[in-house]
Amino acid sequence: MNFIKRIVAGPGDEIYIKEGHVFRRAPGQAVFKQEADSYIKPCSAGAAECNFVTPIRIPPGHWFMMGDNRGESDDSRFWGPVPTGWIIGGAFATYWPPDRIGTL
Repeated sequence: MNFIKRIVAGPGDEIYIKEGHVFRRAPGQAVFKQEADSYIKPCSAGAAECNFVTPIRIPPGHWFMMGDNRGESDDSRFWGPVPTGWIIGGAFATYWPPDRIGTL
């Protein structure tokens, strides 16, 4: 089974998730910064699946993936970081919803 997910953090990054928003600290940085995420479908307030408040560090050779529909996505919050070898391609276009059809 294949999934299409967005990479939100890579090797060495530290992240936590609050109400579906990713806060990332890149290696060598002092503070967490919120991802620019105008593309996500917001989570319901207080939804447990939308919070991952204890920061984790992404191990070497792994990526943290999340779906844009944060409250309904089966992603790295449940599977953990994904090894590079499991990534089989990249997205190049969107087709849903219709008002967002286009290339990336």
